[in-house]
Amino acid sequence: MTGYITETDRCDCDTIHEEVVAQVREKMPEDEDMLNLADLFKVFSDSTRVKIISALQHSEMCVCDIAVLLGMTKSAISHQLRALRQSKLVKNRKEGKVVYYSLDDDHVGTILEQGLIHVRE
Repeated sequence: MTGYITETDRCDCDTIHEEVVAQVREKMPEDEDMLNLADLFKVFSDSTRVKIISALQHSEMCVCDIAVLLGMTKSAISHQLRALRQSKLVKNRKEGKVVYYSLDDDHVGTILEQGLIHVRE
């Protein structure tokens, strides 16, 4: 991907296919849903958060375990978990003094898996 527009990227016609535009417009999600979806994908734009999600696909884990797994500080992991929790991608439960994290639901793992399938093509 060079960032340059090539001949095959450019459309030189002025024809509007009104029927197609109308059909697609009806099927497009509402603007608010699109904004929320864009925000969701922003959370996936950080490799540390993606690694945390990947780890939590396999097991519920505490901050200390995730920090050791990823070779990071507990503070850095806690910061990323906060963002994931705010986006409703992970949830936590407390057992004594230990807070365990897990994926909020099965959809989170599915999003990650579909993304991996796409990048591996």
